[in-house]
Amino acid sequence: MSNEAVLVTGANGLIGNAVRTMLEATGRKVLPLDRVSRTEEGKDIIECDVTDVHRLHVVAGRQPLAGVIHCGAFSGPMVARDNPVAMVKVNIVGTANVLEIARIHGVSRFVFCSSTSAFGTTHAASPIPEDVALFPGSVYGASKVAAEQLVSTFSRQYGLDGVSLRLSWVFGPRRTTDCVIRTMIEDALAGKPTRMPFGRDFPRQYIHVEDAARALMTALDRPSLPRSVYTITGGTFLTLGQIAEIVRKIFPQADIELGPGADPVDEVQGQFDITAAARDLGFQPALSFEQGVERYAEWLKARK
Repeated sequence: MSNEAVLVTGANGLIGNAVRTMLEATGRKVLPLDRVSRTEEGKDIIECDVTDVHRLHVVAGRQPLAGVIHCGAFSGPMVARDNPVAMVKVNIVGTANVLEIARIHGVSRFVFCSSTSAFGTTHAASPIPEDVALFPGSVYGASKVAAEQLVSTFSRQYGLDGVSLRLSWVFGPRRTTDCVIRTMIEDALAGKPTRMPFGRDFPRQYIHVEDAARALMTALDRPSLPRSVYTITGGTFLTLGQIAEIVRKIFPQADIELGPGADPVDEVQGQFDITAAARDLGFQPALSFEQGVERYAEWLKARK
């Protein structure tokens, strides 16, 4: 077996943990980093903040690197809303630091975990391809646009083989930030009503964390990629009202009422085109939305 490891940042997080465990399940060596160290299933996750470039150099020098999957970042527009400078330091400067590690170590592929927040509010007709004008409505979304540009520029200027995957809203086990699906499930399990003053007719495109991790791993291993950016979703375009109906199907006792209108802290987006990912990555979501909700519910029940 090769001594080369895949460096995974954000290895304690929702997506980074799923990537790490999937890679390890295939027998591949992983160098897992996160700003908080911990031991998972007998394996140590190394404490290393992506903003600490000196620490990154020390840790990355421990063994040869085969590739990088960069998930370490503030994880959504709802995070650090009152600290935009920190968002820039972590999501943009942190990405530049990890790119420099990849460049110096000559990795075969750099995969950046971007977000559909980079699109912002969409103005093009659906389905929306990757190459439309971007109008991010949050510093988080802007940080993803800037980081994508860094990945592309490192590719052009230094020959680093990099690709960015714009993931839609990710749900599933280990999500810690706000999640409508988790709220609906947990309320149903607790016999509590779910009341939201908006969202009944508001569409959102979710992807289960397992499918998100598979997409990132596929992008790592695909021999050649003609594009620098791909959009990845779960293949659905459901309103929060339709999502509530699916939760009620799984939990008949669920008492959910949603008001009309958009999420006041989210952007209105049309359905994204994921045909480029299917063509070039061979990626298709393996889980239906209902299957993903059922798996998430089982995980949440097991933790009660």
